[in-house]
Amino acid sequence: ARPAAPARPSMPLAPMQRPNPDDEVSDDVARLSMSTLSFQDYVRERMLKRRQAAMNRQEPGFAESRQDFADSRQDLEPDLPSALEQRLAARSAQQQPPKAAPQLAVVQPAVAPRAAVREPPVLREEVRVAQAQAAMAQPIQMPAPVMQAPVQVPSLADSSSAVNQAVARRDQQDMMNELRSMKGLIEDRFGALAFMEKMQRHPAQAHLIQKLLDCGFSPALTRKLVESLPTDVGDETAWAANVLERNLLTGEAEAALEDQGGVFALIGSTGVGKTTSAAKIAAAFAAKHGANHLGLITLDAYRVGAHEQLRAYGRILGVPVHTAHDRASLEDLLELLASKKMVLIDTAGMAQRDTRTRELLEMLGHRSIQKLLVINAAAQGETIEDVMISYHAAACKGIVLSKMDEAVKLAPALDALIRHKLKVVGVANGQRVPEDWHRLSAHALVHRALRANVNPAYRVAADDVNLIFTARQQAQRARPPLHA
Repeated sequence: ARPAAPARPSMPLAPMQRPNPDDEVSDDVARLSMSTLSFQDYVRERMLKRRQAAMNRQEPGFAESRQDFADSRQDLEPDLPSALEQRLAARSAQQQPPKAAPQLAVVQPAVAPRAAVREPPVLREEVRVAQAQAAMAQPIQMPAPVMQAPVQVPSLADSSSAVNQAVARRDQQDMMNELRSMKGLIEDRFGALAFMEKMQRHPAQAHLIQKLLDCGFSPALTRKLVESLPTDVGDETAWAANVLERNLLTGEAEAALEDQGGVFALIGSTGVGKTTSAAKIAAAFAAKHGANHLGLITLDAYRVGAHEQLRAYGRILGVPVHTAHDRASLEDLLELLASKKMVLIDTAGMAQRDTRTRELLEMLGHRSIQKLLVINAAAQGETIEDVMISYHAAACKGIVLSKMDEAVKLAPALDALIRHKLKVVGVANGQRVPEDWHRLSAHALVHRALRANVNPAYRVAADDVNLIFTARQQAQRARPPLHA
């Protein structure tokens, strides 16, 4: 058996010293007296470090940040510098009063602010960090891409289908045109048959048709007259003459050209008698008002000796004749002759389809010039129609009918005047100056047209009327109605 160890001498235990209340109060005062600025600096440093760590991780949680901040708050007291604690303790010991009881009574209420110190301060840096973390935690919403329809490349089958459809549409259109043509032919045929049946039931209408066609009136005007013929009329020819007179415009109710005065330019196709008509008007004016108030201008520089013809008439009348080669010289002459009561302008004769016709009309575009269209009364109706369209007869002051003595049929000219609603201001029926210048009334012109002597070879027989009125009448139906 192992011998027992010798007993160690027992040392007297020192009596346990109770903590001095004054020391605890000093510690509390030291902790409460810590500089607020130092605490904020420490918290800011810790927050900046944790913010940097959160930015490195890119997906920090706000709850983790709050927990870290709480941990840092709990670790704050052990990490305080000891030197600062000793200095604050010494300062508080010097300021303590000699009696402890009053010290305890005063210091005890200061325990409550101790807990307030441990509350985390609300810093702007913390708020900004929380906002940044919340913004980074939200998913980034990208705009939805615009889906474009894929480009469809037509295949060979689609191309062939489109071609077939185009061919089918063209065939359908051709068929519709043929049907319309057949419909028009059928309507014209039945219309002609109905018209001829009506003529057979009314002999007066058949007689009027033959009379008007023999005189040279167009089938369109003839048909309108016959369709408007009353059933109880006694003399169909007199009735038709009365209707034609009311629709033919003349200047018999107005003053004559030589009495009106102004600037007049005579235009028309070649060989219609413009120069002779100008000489007749000039002679009639000089006889009434004197040659001193008359001015003559010629634009006919194309034809050799053309201006000499008017100069010859001017020498007879004692009036000088001026020549204008362009619009500028014409305007200068008009200013020179502005004091004259009447100025007559003789123009060069050009075919209605000549390209220079437009240039001539533009040259006569002065605001003071009034145009008179000279029409050959002996021309065919189609020719007169073409001349009126080419020379813009609707913009002219009136029409001068020349070569009345040469016209076998006056009806074609009157027919065109009635359809275009143009006014006849004068008539020339010969070469004498000024004896063959007249102003005829509508009554005289119409009766002259109805008294035409028709050659038997050009007379329309009763059986030939069917051939004339079986043609299509769409364009003729579009004519303006006559004032019966």
